[in-house]
Amino acid sequence: MVIIHASLVPDSEDFSPGSPSKRVAAVQQRIAVAAARSGRSPQDVRLMAVVKFQPVDSVRAVVDAGVRLLGGNYVQESADCRSELGELPGTQWHLIGGLQANKARAAVRTFDCVQTVDRPEIATRLGRIAVEEGTVMPVLVQVDLAGTAGRSGVQPDQLENLCEQVASTDGLELRGLMGIPPPSADPEAARPCFAAMREWFEKLPAAHRHELSMGMSSDYTVAVEEGATLVRVGSALFGPRPPKERVIAGG
Repeated sequence: MVIIHASLVPDSEDFSPGSPSKRVAAVQQRIAVAAARSGRSPQDVRLMAVVKFQPVDSVRAVVDAGVRLLGGNYVQESADCRSELGELPGTQWHLIGGLQANKARAAVRTFDCVQTVDRPEIATRLGRIAVEEGTVMPVLVQVDLAGTAGRSGVQPDQLENLCEQVASTDGLELRGLMGIPPPSADPEAARPCFAAMREWFEKLPAAHRHELSMGMSSDYTVAVEEGATLVRVGSALFGPRPPKERVIAGG
């Protein structure tokens, strides 16, 4: 891994030009600096590459640079990308986009974890299909941090009930929580949301307190300072997202 001295790492979370290995190293170093600021070890934080609309060659380059955790927003696009990449040792795929009920079986067959369980119906369906497929699906419960109608995520006042349901559903393994703060040009605007997520996460039973997924390219260092164990980074690794090339219907 390329080591970049902390004094040479800019505060900006903007995309850094250069080879994939240098971009990955720059993000990892920012994670390390943010972890140190909060008294944490960089090993406590996992880096996920968000591959939405990215060409397969770009995804492969980031994997070759050391990223083994890949996040997809759409079931079919992710299945196609995973198939084109082939089996890459040590890689895991997580669904980080909303899941429609009619895509649940394909999601079980495509992903190693679903981060976006946000309602009882999808938990029940996902668990039933996982049992039918002979597997146990690790999942995170997604929390609505925006409080805006139409946004994904369970409302905070229903979080405990949904977590209890997921934890008791055959075919599912509750691993933690995921959240997306409201969009903002100021990374600090997300800090109260991340702090609330950490508090909810810490209330989970220890058996389900494995993953706190929060933070994206614009605010992942703040998320790390507030306790994230997994950050979902796209543009800081790949650059501006390319135009949508595939017609994706229903995830």
